[in-house]
Amino acid sequence: MDRRKYLKSLLALGTFGTLSYSSYFWLERNSKVAPQDFWKKKDLISELADIIIPETETPGAKSAKVEEYIINVLTECNTVRQQRTFYDGLLDVENYALKKFDQPFLKCTLETRIEVVEHFNQRGELPVKILNKINRKIFGEPFYSKLRDLTVEGYCQSLSGATLGLAYDYIPGSFEACTPMQKNQKSWATK
Repeated sequence: MDRRKYLKSLLALGTFGTLSYSSYFWLERNSKVAPQDFWKKKDLISELADIIIPETETPGAKSAKVEEYIINVLTECNTVRQQRTFYDGLLDVENYALKKFDQPFLKCTLETRIEVVEHFNQRGELPVKILNKINRKIFGEPFYSKLRDLTVEGYCQSLSGATLGLAYDYIPGSFEACTPMQKNQKSWATK
């Protein structure tokens, strides 16, 4: 057999296989059926959010009820593709904890939960920025990035997050555009 024909056929077969898998994955993500079990995963979302913003001298994400904000934003404001990506990410977290630690995520210790979240943090982003843009455009925002962003948004918009976690001035005085921050000063809740 001619070597060039062999290499061309090998390249064509590899390209066809990659395109068929990618198109199947894209079609599965963009199906019209959205996952309806987000409220059943409320405890898992709560624990994941609490690892991102833990309770210290200020309230954490769990006491700010960020999980309700995340579920509402996902079900009301996101596309089916993004909902599926997030729901599959939740299932991946549960499966990874079972596989690695032989117990469900909610029954793991705090150290193992942090290790699981760190694993998904490292796995979420690709090292090349252009590949991240392409991946986000085709498949939606990665699970951990969406979880982190929604956790921070929900915390900063909650009553306890805005008043106790951030600096909040009930009766603002005059507007000063550029003011130096003091040492250990909290970020402003209003901008």
